[in-house]
Amino acid sequence: MRYLLLTIFLFTGILTNAQDNLVRQTFKSTRVINTHSVETLQKKKLDVRIGHRFGDLAGDNGGWGTFYGLENAADVLIGLEYGVLDRLTVGLSRTKGAGPHKMLLNGQIKYRLLWQEEAGMPFSLTFLAGTGYSTMKSGNNPEVLNFFEKSAHRFSYVFQAHLARKFGERFSLQLSPSYVHRNVVPYNDENGLFSMGVASRIQLSKVYAIILDATYPFSSLRNTGDNGYYMPLGIGLEIDTGGHVFQINLTNAGGMAETDYIPYTRQNWGAGEFRLGFTISRLFNL
Repeated sequence: MRYLLLTIFLFTGILTNAQDNLVRQTFKSTRVINTHSVETLQKKKLDVRIGHRFGDLAGDNGGWGTFYGLENAADVLIGLEYGVLDRLTVGLSRTKGAGPHKMLLNGQIKYRLLWQEEAGMPFSLTFLAGTGYSTMKSGNNPEVLNFFEKSAHRFSYVFQAHLARKFGERFSLQLSPSYVHRNVVPYNDENGLFSMGVASRIQLSKVYAIILDATYPFSSLRNTGDNGYYMPLGIGLEIDTGGHVFQINLTNAGGMAETDYIPYTRQNWGAGEFRLGFTISRLFNL
């Protein structure tokens, strides 16, 4: 009995030390601006998220005529994320949609395979798989994407790997290779689309941080801007109020789901086609 108690004590100590060795809050939230972050929720934590993207701040569709985009809504998100385990998070959200497919139901699952340690593992690695399903009414014109000849045409998918490292207390960097597959696409477009994302967080104080992200699609149709597609790029201010994480940002991406903004960003920062956005995240214990 004495040896059993000693074994349990030593095993508990090893687990405690392993948990204390983990580097936490590489990012403050499970999302940066457009992209997901490497973070997963703690077990039994529920994250209620509300996001909004307004219309163009400037350019032909912005300015005083639309009150600098505040009278238009490019996209709206309402979602829930839940920590099944410390390393496993599932989520469900509804977005208005800014691409040709509207009224999107988005499901996701994230698993944190590797966790950066104070002494040991030098980075964190999280995998994400998600799907988008358009619930919009089917159109009558077979030439448009919402004709939905088959119900499978309503689906699109995303697969991502998020590789991140926290450098000290003030700087984090993340790379996010992604693959988006759409079951139906415009003429001459690609069903499958690879991209590379980069994201960063710069801690300014205990409350404030600067966040940035960009996603570069590997597509001859998109990587020049000549075809009306542009690289999604965002910069924002993150505010930790204690109970909430509030983000206010500027981005040229209209959509908020990966299956929306990665293939369908048609707004150009250089033409003033960027928008004000915000996200509110509130955690609950269940």
